[in-house]
Amino acid sequence: MVDAGTLCTGPNVQLKAGANCNTTAISEVVTNITILMAQGTICANAKYDYVTNYASVSAIGKEFLRDVCSSLAAVYAISWDMSGFTSRTEAQTMLDVNWTIVREGLTLLRDDKYHAFVLRGTTG
Repeated sequence: MVDAGTLCTGPNVQLKAGANCNTTAISEVVTNITILMAQGTICANAKYDYVTNYASVSAIGKEFLRDVCSSLAAVYAISWDMSGFTSRTEAQTMLDVNWTIVREGLTLLRDDKYHAFVLRGTTG
C-alpha cells in the first residue's frame, strides 16, 4: 500500500505521535485515513485546496503544510488510544504540543498574506 496523503506521509505522523503511540493508530492503513481527514480540515480552514494545487505550493510552504498536517493526524492517532503512553500526562503533553502546532498553523492559513507566502515563498 502507498501513502494516500499529499501534505504529509505516515512516517511524518508516526514521528509526531511518538514512540508510545498505539501501533494500530499509526499503521499505514489508519494514517492513510487520518491524513486525508487532516488535509480536509487544513484546506477547509484555509479556504484553498492545497492538495489539488500542491504543485503550485512553494518548497517552504510544503514543509509548513507537512508540519500542520502531520500534527493533526498525530492528534487523531494519540487520542484514539492513550493506553500505550507511560502516563496520561505524557499522552496529554503529546496532544498539547501537536494541537498547538495545528492551532497556530490554521490561524496563519486563514491570513491572505500567509497564504501568499505558502504559495510563493514570499509575501511580496
